Amino acid sequence: MRVAVVVLNWNNLDYLRRFVPGILGSLSPDDKLYVADSGSEDGSLGWLADNHPEVGLIPLGRNYGFAEGYDRALSQIDDAEYYLLLNSDIEVGEGWLEPLVQWMESHPRCAVCGPKLHALDPAQGGGYSRTDRFEYAGAAGGWLDRFGFPYCRGRVLQKVEMDHGQYDEPAKVFWITGACLLTRASVWRELGGLDAEFFAHMEEIDFCWRAQLAGYEIWTVPAATVWHIGGGTLAPASPLKLMLNYRNSTWMLRKNLPATVGPCRAKWRIFTRGLIDFATQVVYLLQGKWNYVKAVSRARKEAKRRKIVPTTPNAEVKLTEVRIIPAYVFKGSKVFDYLRNKI
Repeated sequence: MRVAVVVLNWNNLDYLRRFVPGILGSLSPDDKLYVADSGSEDGSLGWLADNHPEVGLIPLGRNYGFAEGYDRALSQIDDAEYYLLLNSDIEVGEGWLEPLVQWMESHPRCAVCGPKLHALDPAQGGGYSRTDRFEYAGAAGGWLDRFGFPYCRGRVLQKVEMDHGQYDEPAKVFWITGACLLTRASVWRELGGLDAEFFAHMEEIDFCWRAQLAGYEIWTVPAATVWHIGGGTLAPASPLKLMLNYRNSTWMLRKNLPATVGPCRAKWRIFTRGLIDFATQVVYLLQGKWNYVKAVSRARKEAKRRKIVPTTPNAEVKLTEVRIIPAYVFKGSKVFDYLRNKI
């Protein structure tokens, strides 16, 4: 098998009905689609078995979250050269996969690559319509600012750009969204997959960071485009989503920052990030958003509770190559810059 395309599903039968036929029609005979089901109760497995017996079914029994769910699913697929993680709420186009595979085959140091993500909007009369607007989850490849806040080429916080071809050249980036991520199966096994304790959110950024510390590269390949609804599992305003993002971001920094910038600088940045998180908690309190206050408080407590073993970089890796922010883009905090311009 060349590519194992794996969709992690949890009670998303409507998405499967809409998007699985398109995925199947886009694959070569050397590729295979799998659906790993996280204990769905909406008839997902039965519908797939009756309507698409060519899809490989991986029943997980219950919802382990994005990170452990994929770890468990991919551990059962040992004959693929590449794994492609694909959200259930993504629509693919004709020829979307080939540019990604060709890039990996011609760039042996590339561990992870991904396409451009455009937004898929609800259409009048039902269904969805493709847009030329970048989608929040990954846009055209992602970066971190120095305090661990992620942003994308094409999206900073809630500001999203239209795609006018400004990111149409392949580029080395810091992370690729797990909504559509192609990785070498050998690298996945070498790194131990995703960090299961993350449950969901930031786990793909952590994976990409660890891959770079192991000596690999991360690329965006804009010749490929997919369309993403987003928020199919957790709504953007969900307190749980907020908690996971704050907690997992701190875990990720504690794991990987010391190996990237040195222990002393890492401690200062992580301490400063903690102050920023506390400040946002105060802002939510003043706004009367009690659920958000509780979410950030829980995140900060859980972030401190976990014992972290820092990532050990490959001895041959030049840490100057593992850049949290590209020097030619921005040298400070992208979040602070955005808020300052807003004010």
